[in-house]
Amino acid sequence: LVELVESGGGSVQAGGSLRLSCAFSGSTYYTLYMGWFRQAPGKEREGVAAIDRDGRASYADSVKGRFTISKDNAENTLYLQMDSLKPEDTAMYYCAAGFWVKAPMLEGEYNFWGQGTQVTVSS
Repeated sequence: LVELVESGGGSVQAGGSLRLSCAFSGSTYYTLYMGWFRQAPGKEREGVAAIDRDGRASYADSVKGRFTISKDNAENTLYLQMDSLKPEDTAMYYCAAGFWVKAPMLEGEYNFWGQGTQVTVSS
């Protein structure tokens, strides 16, 4: 069983920063491809950032240069550092993990999901 628990969401003004965390439980952390997704009200869930087993990261164009994904294998935790936040970043953010991911920004590629953490950016 794989469990993902997000934390770190909150409210911030535009230009501010937040760091999201995703605690992972399960024995296969090292074999997983992991990602962050978000869903704004009335919109479909979209990929934000992903990181492969070797630590290579990929990002959606909308967050490149502002968000950084990383993972701490010793702590079994995935992070998303979000800087220069904009009101359009407001959404529920989800952590996801998958065993065989070929298209990191597609939610259908992932097997496990967290419950989400809310991020609200005010102008």
